[in-house]
Amino acid sequence: MTYILKEIFYSLQGEGERVGRAAVFCRFAGCNLWSGRAVDRVSARCRFCDTDFVDSASVRVKRFSDATTLVSVIISMWPGGGRPYVICTGGEPLLQIDALLINALHAADFEIAVETNGTLPVPLDVDWVCVSPKTGVTLVQTQGNELKLVYPQENVEPGDFEHLPFSHFFLQPMDGPALAYNTKRAVEYCLAHPHWRLSLQIHKYLNIP
Repeated sequence: MTYILKEIFYSLQGEGERVGRAAVFCRFAGCNLWSGRAVDRVSARCRFCDTDFVDSASVRVKRFSDATTLVSVIISMWPGGGRPYVICTGGEPLLQIDALLINALHAADFEIAVETNGTLPVPLDVDWVCVSPKTGVTLVQTQGNELKLVYPQENVEPGDFEHLPFSHFFLQPMDGPALAYNTKRAVEYCLAHPHWRLSLQIHKYLNIP
């Protein structure tokens, strides 16, 4: 299988339960809720994605012919020490992640995290599952380690998900022109509903990848 990625980089996790942890980030190209093209955003099922992941004159994707080649690049980015950690995100990484890649990463002693929109099942061998639900779609992956809801979203309420068997529940203020207002609303909701915790994208505040 050929794996198509928008980018691979080494940084700190900037949000959610594992904020501050060093990781190799694999941002896979392609998504089943948005084409990635600006002209299609208004009709997309997910309209607020902050990642450009299509191949264009300004954004070049990276192609890897097999799992061994991709994992060798991931290994080269880990500085040594600690438990090697890779975060597969996107786009929607589950369109591409398969058993060959998971097995190759585990063979290299990497702990594997996946950040997904939850519309596709996560392979059982993935070590950490973060689901970020979107408006108007049906969740297929209804359990995991953390549920991270971008907030607010039209016709989506945090209470819709509280019954699901996740270990951690986060509200993450929607980025954009209304970020300050969205953050205020998220703070107020978390204070009124302690089942939820606030997740801030600290990598954007720190100006790191």
